[in-house]
Amino acid sequence: MQKSEANPQERTARELLTQGQPLFLGVDGDDAAHYWDSYEFAVAIITTDGHAEKVELSETPFTTLSEWCEYTRGERGWDVGPHVGGSLVGDLTQAVKA
Repeated sequence: MQKSEANPQERTARELLTQGQPLFLGVDGDDAAHYWDSYEFAVAIITTDGHAEKVELSETPFTTLSEWCEYTRGERGWDVGPHVGGSLVGDLTQAVKA
């Protein structure tokens, strides 16, 4: 069986981050893809035009991935995601708030 190729944004995230397969968080309202690296505690943000940046949470006022996701929701919104682990009850609560 042939392994599927990563999309260009995922390939860029892999180049920026230490983790070989960073977790896809989602796509924000500006169409930028967000990927999480739990080794570095960092987020890679890749726009559709190829601009990429790595944000280490230690260099922000946020201490958790959840806080980063809420910040992104407030600044840009999420078109897809965020796909962050949690409970079914937490996911339903978030859906009701949105």
